[in-house]
Amino acid sequence: MKSILTVFLLSVLTTVTGFGQNKDISAVQKALETLRIQMIDPTESGLKAISHPSITYGHSNGKIENQKEFMEALLTGTSDFTALSFSDIKIEIVGKTAMVRHLLNGETIDKSKQVGKINIKVMLVFVQNKSGWVLLGRQAVKYI
Repeated sequence: MKSILTVFLLSVLTTVTGFGQNKDISAVQKALETLRIQMIDPTESGLKAISHPSITYGHSNGKIENQKEFMEALLTGTSDFTALSFSDIKIEIVGKTAMVRHLLNGETIDKSKQVGKINIKVMLVFVQNKSGWVLLGRQAVKYI
């Protein structure tokens, strides 16, 4: 009888844990999509809401930005995406931290209106706070 009860409790706990994990993965996916939209059509309030005040935002060229610099680059058009897609997304959640890896493909336009293509691998770190999942870290690398 004890073994049946033990198996039952373990299956319930596994199901509850899996359900919580799926809920968190969905929430991280939503945060990732919010970030993607903000990178194409940024607003100050949207960028502030999706990023942690202590964010470290690393570009594939080695440049590192804090929250103010990250937001400023998108809001002023220094980083101006005209198209952006994320693919091959992998999400791993450990407690209140989520690590997301994905491929970023997009088009940018610079001040002289020259279009550029961007293809990079990205690792993001989201943390969960009262308002939901926010971006704490990003590092991008070039790939061929």
